[in-house]
Amino acid sequence: MRTKEQLTADIREKKRAVLVVNAHSRRGRLLYDTAFERLKLAGFTLLGAKAVDRPRELQHVLAEGLAKGPDLLIAGGGDGTISTAARLLAHRDVALGLLPLGTTNNFARTAHTPLDLGEAVDVLVDGKVIDLDLGLAGGEPFTNHVGVGLSAEVMLKAPRPLKRVLGRLAYPLTALGLLTRHQPLRITVRTDGRSHEFRSHQVYVANGGHHAGRPIAGDADADDRLLATYAVGGPKRRELLVETARNAAKGPSRTLREEPFLATGELWLETDRPARVEVDGEPGGSTPLRIGLAANALRVMAPAGAPDR
Repeated sequence: MRTKEQLTADIREKKRAVLVVNAHSRRGRLLYDTAFERLKLAGFTLLGAKAVDRPRELQHVLAEGLAKGPDLLIAGGGDGTISTAARLLAHRDVALGLLPLGTTNNFARTAHTPLDLGEAVDVLVDGKVIDLDLGLAGGEPFTNHVGVGLSAEVMLKAPRPLKRVLGRLAYPLTALGLLTRHQPLRITVRTDGRSHEFRSHQVYVANGGHHAGRPIAGDADADDRLLATYAVGGPKRRELLVETARNAAKGPSRTLREEPFLATGELWLETDRPARVEVDGEPGGSTPLRIGLAANALRVMAPAGAPDR
């Protein structure tokens, strides 16, 4: 493995990259050609470039690109696309380049990557390689979060046309429709020799610093060796709505040392009945589930001024 400094130098000097864009992401189909041209103008040698129309082919196309031996694998899309790329790049001597083309772009925000396409390409040209943590859900890497309960139902049922038109607003609108029928869960989290119980419609375990496009807490990051577990409200539906609004408003001012957070490196999560799980916005099975952490498992091209522990 090269040092981060060596890999940064190779990316800046040799500019050997592969570009893969999810054309089903919110802006992927519209901006693939623009991204391709901007990268070529920036001097990148693209060993491979493809817009993927069928989501089921994304992992295969990314793996083909990785096999071409780039120093930088550039993934364009939303959090699901980035998570798929991250799983392939975990513990590899190749950096992940981010083109945030999705709905909420949580991981790009955590990695301090601008959401503007031109500025994101500038980061790939002038940025630096940093190491970030990955979560492990049932042994499978993830970048942002694991959601148990209502959010898993929302991710499965949010209409794609609605997401294209309304962006991240599509999720709360879908949630409101589902909430009238959703029953609360009794959730048990076991960690560090202790057991913690919640009764709620929703619980998250976050690796990154953002959810729904907003900060989780002022000190939450994908480089802090911590998973942040938190229930959203209690068993009453009104509590979920109030707590969701409070999270959005107070996220930047909260810390992981405060309620409702339980910050730890590994945990076992179970529910009183099997509950659906979503991992980075994609179906992830059901509870019970062990969730852990792989420290510094992913190399990411980030802005030159981005913090790196």
